[in-house]
Amino acid sequence: MNNTITFNTFARTKLAICVALACGTTATHADEMTLDTITVKDTPVEEGAGTGTAIDQSTLQFLQPATNDTATLLRDVPGVNLNGAGGVSSLPAIHGLADDRLRIKVDGMDLISSCPNHMNPPLSYIEPSNVGSLQVYSGISPVSLGGDSIGGSIVAETVAPEFASPGEGNLVKGEVGTFYRSNNDAFGGNAGATFATEAFSIRYSGSWSKANNYTAGDDFKTTTATGVPGHELPLDEVGSTAYETQNHTLNLAVKAGDDLFEAKLGYQNMPEQLYPNQRMDLLDNEQKRVSLGWTGGFDWGELEARVYHESVDHFMDFGPDKRFWYGPLSQPPAAPEIGTPCSPVGFMTCAAGMPMYTESETTGVTLQGEYDLTDEDLIRVGAEYQRYRLDDYWLPSGGGMWPETFLNINDGERDRTALFAEWESQLNASWMTLLGVRYERVTTDADDVHGYAIVMPAPGNQLVDAAAFNAQEHERTDDNVDVTALARYAHSDNLDIEFGVARKVRSPNLYERYAWSTWGMAAAMNNFVGDGNGYIGNIDLDPEKAYTVSATFDWHAADRSWQVKATPYYTRIEDYIDAVRLTGWSADQFNVLQFENQSARIYGLDLSGQMVLGRNDWGEWGLKALVNYTDGENRDTGDDLYNIMPLNGRLTLTHKLGGWDNSLEWVLVDSKDNVSDVRNEVETDGYGLVNLRLSHSWKQVRVDLGVENMFDKFYVLPTGGAYTGQGSTMSLNGIPWGIGVPGMGRSIYAGVNVTF
Repeated sequence: MNNTITFNTFARTKLAICVALACGTTATHADEMTLDTITVKDTPVEEGAGTGTAIDQSTLQFLQPATNDTATLLRDVPGVNLNGAGGVSSLPAIHGLADDRLRIKVDGMDLISSCPNHMNPPLSYIEPSNVGSLQVYSGISPVSLGGDSIGGSIVAETVAPEFASPGEGNLVKGEVGTFYRSNNDAFGGNAGATFATEAFSIRYSGSWSKANNYTAGDDFKTTTATGVPGHELPLDEVGSTAYETQNHTLNLAVKAGDDLFEAKLGYQNMPEQLYPNQRMDLLDNEQKRVSLGWTGGFDWGELEARVYHESVDHFMDFGPDKRFWYGPLSQPPAAPEIGTPCSPVGFMTCAAGMPMYTESETTGVTLQGEYDLTDEDLIRVGAEYQRYRLDDYWLPSGGGMWPETFLNINDGERDRTALFAEWESQLNASWMTLLGVRYERVTTDADDVHGYAIVMPAPGNQLVDAAAFNAQEHERTDDNVDVTALARYAHSDNLDIEFGVARKVRSPNLYERYAWSTWGMAAAMNNFVGDGNGYIGNIDLDPEKAYTVSATFDWHAADRSWQVKATPYYTRIEDYIDAVRLTGWSADQFNVLQFENQSARIYGLDLSGQMVLGRNDWGEWGLKALVNYTDGENRDTGDDLYNIMPLNGRLTLTHKLGGWDNSLEWVLVDSKDNVSDVRNEVETDGYGLVNLRLSHSWKQVRVDLGVENMFDKFYVLPTGGAYTGQGSTMSLNGIPWGIGVPGMGRSIYAGVNVTF
């Protein structure tokens, strides 16, 4: 049988991307156009050192109908790319560093992925329609934004509370919206309502969405059952990409003079999110969270306090595309329900299931104050505490997975205590500086473990591995120090320069330290990078220590009618947690790897620009451009780092006329040739995509229409990992190696939002 997928590539070169940027940011030939010049309204407020990039409300509204994945709202931020995962759980990467290497805050809470595959990242708990603000620190982030990270920070907030204006009575408002996307029949809706007086505000927001598997571009063709016995999908369908989710939030706020009290409650029920690059699927995820905050204003400055608690109940097993597979049946039977016995029909083989449960509790307290030393000097100090508890266990289910419960992480503990101080100073009209230091103590621990079997026979060295793990001292304590120094220099009306250096430290997560089994089946379930390999932890891992230097050169017109930004950066990481080969490693297949401290370096360049083209009878026209380049290498081995996005760019023609707000995007991605050899990472071809977005707003109604991947091009996601979306995924090499996850083909979307 032919075990291949035929790819029709659409390669783009580095030259094309650079030309796109030049076209988007150079105004040399603007005088040849028959367009009237206009001035830019709403000139941005001058930024301080370490301010980061805020996603403006117009951009949020523009992209919300096209996605249920909040991370994708960051697609236009310089230095940010997305690592593919489930349909609502992409992992943002900043300069090649992703997942736990970033500090991601949601409503002031440091949330943690509680899953051996990290299927529930922090941004998956906030629906795009409920995002009030989104701030990205893609370079050097201030120490006040949190430690235990080395790659930058993302701060997401739900919609801020509103209060009635003095003397105007109560404020009552609401909104409803719905959307549809053609490719995967995605459908959903959102609703929100606010009631407020001058001193009290309550707001509810809720959303629901559901999607089927998506189809790849027109040239995607698979062989029957992907070349191995597997669930027979249509030839262009990408297995395990369906999802269903609902989110609810309730925000209450009370304002008393300079004091603001807030209570934010959130609930998520996710019945399904299938994963094309993992061997398991999310079949239930329930999150409950509460955050209580107080902000007070004083003559000397401001004080803010917050306490939060989150509980997560997470369940994984095989979804339908991984649950059953066939021989040559003309009429395949329907998939049995999860947890029911398999009844073979014809040549059908059925996986009885492998139920995996993860339960976690997170409690945090933060206290931060700002003290105005002078009109030009501000001191920011704070303290934080986070308590995290995790149990990860797999119930017996037959087929060698019995008679006991497999304890993957048993009573895992991860506690963080932090103190920080930051000094922000406006030295003169041209210079602003930001200096900060942060100390964190991180303590991790876990109890003894055992596998499915506690006596012989026991497949996969379960007894030996468990005994070796249990014989070690499990508790580890790390004392981490972060230091940042940033400066911003306003050279002229047309040039601002920001530069800085930083030392950032991150301690290993619980899976990196305490996942213990070398058995291929068990190790393959501990994988949060989506490469199809299995991973075992290393109790003796040291924290990662990153040393970064970067600068941003911002050339712009005095009225910001054109702007070009360039950010070169270099990061050297000591004790970088990479993967190393174990005995039995082979090329061109999936292997079991172990986490190990090594050394790495990452450097790159972010380029972005925008310009006003002008105005004519057909509206106002503009151009935006973005180029990202990152290079990462393991300094110990010379191997390329895993999941580094190749050179990529985006050129956007914008148009506004009356209530219309439209754009035409050209996305270019270079071929991925620099891959991680130790992980047998798959190379990908370059591609180009065209997206069209149209929207029209009236006083109370907004309508969005768009086409993504307009020409239905086939492409493979460069950071989407290995395709493990169908077939006998429980067996390490029971599915073919060397297939990347295809991106979505043409999709037409429409959305309507009504406010009242």
